[in-house]
Amino acid sequence: MIESAPWRRPRVVLWTTAGLVAIAFLIGLEITARRYGGVAGPLTTQVGEVIFAPKPGPLYGGLALMMVVLTWRQRFIAAGVAVGVDVVFVLARWTLGVHVPEGHLFGNGALWAMLGCAVLAITRRTGRERALLLKGVGLGLLLVTGRKIGDSWLLITSKTRPTVLDPYVATADHALGNPSWLAGRLLDATGSIGSNVLGLIYAQLAVAAIVVALYQLRNVAAERRFPRHHLVRTFLVIGLLGPAIYMIFPVVGPVFAYGPGASGTGGVEWSVANLWPHTPTPITMPHPVPYDGITPRNCMPSLHTAWATAIFIHSRKGPRLLRYAGTFWLIATLSATLGFGYHYGVDLVAGVVFALTVEMALRTFDRGWDRSGLRLVAYGTAVFAALLVSYRWLPVEMATHPWVFGPLVLLAMGSVIHGYLRTTRRWAVPDAAPALLPQPQPEPA
Repeated sequence: MIESAPWRRPRVVLWTTAGLVAIAFLIGLEITARRYGGVAGPLTTQVGEVIFAPKPGPLYGGLALMMVVLTWRQRFIAAGVAVGVDVVFVLARWTLGVHVPEGHLFGNGALWAMLGCAVLAITRRTGRERALLLKGVGLGLLLVTGRKIGDSWLLITSKTRPTVLDPYVATADHALGNPSWLAGRLLDATGSIGSNVLGLIYAQLAVAAIVVALYQLRNVAAERRFPRHHLVRTFLVIGLLGPAIYMIFPVVGPVFAYGPGASGTGGVEWSVANLWPHTPTPITMPHPVPYDGITPRNCMPSLHTAWATAIFIHSRKGPRLLRYAGTFWLIATLSATLGFGYHYGVDLVAGVVFALTVEMALRTFDRGWDRSGLRLVAYGTAVFAALLVSYRWLPVEMATHPWVFGPLVLLAMGSVIHGYLRTTRRWAVPDAAPALLPQPQPEPA
């Protein structure tokens, strides 16, 4: 039998196609960001950070993820190179009198170290060693570039969606008892301590994700391969798909639409009314309202909730401390998103359903498109769509009949959670069963 050419093998074709689609997507985002916002997109921003002061972001987190494929000696070398390059850049900027905004000092070194490993893989490695090192570099750069893609998406939502649907969501939120208003008053009662703690947790969600991911990928260097599924994949897919929903369902959040804005003053002139968090919104027939061209429409669904849910799921198989940390981060993130007025309660419900559907889709793909997984993905997608349709077309009915629609919304979310748990537990049984069976003994010589 004649072996097919390497470039025609299914895996090569799949990855080549995915790479071309990713490049086309990045180029499209670059053009759109420049057209609507007049700013650099993810490609030029990432290239510019090779020399210019980087924006705050997970550059060293990306380096840490890349180093899972390295030996300990190689990790110390890569970290030393990164720190050394950063010291050189900081001294050069200080000598030349270049103004650097606060928080933009470090990060070039981490990017240089990752690019150096990519060059090393291409020029000095072959076969599986080259593929593994390139996968590590790609993982680290994906985390960094994902942040740039998210920034471009948020800019596009603010420039292309002049009206927002907050009155619809705020009305539908009456079915859940206006949890953002309640959480906002509770957070006010805690004073600055509660706000500072939750603010730190909310802003450092990526750090928690990196900790869990590093635990999952701790054996990559020894086994010379990545696990079939890990948190970074879920994180990236959530961040890629979520902003597309923002374009369909633009919402700015309670603190902007019904409060003073996140800064305390910026949103007053655009807010529908200054009600949050002390006065719930009245139940009236909602309609789209105009909003500024700066604030991202990044509420529906709550991606912070989706990411925190993914962290919680992936921390379940870790040690006790990691499981406790995953639970704490989920609860604290939900409290922060509501308490700061960044999201409505119904946003969080949609975020949980969205995260579980994405997680199940990735796990189903790993299992060769398992039928039970496909059913749950279809069900989760249908529930997510039904929630958005209800928020948009039945908000008044939801608000006037909270004892009917509130339990229905929670029951819909709970059914997806139950389906996810039942399916993944069923999958775990066949994986463990062969180890319990007696193994055949070799025939005597």
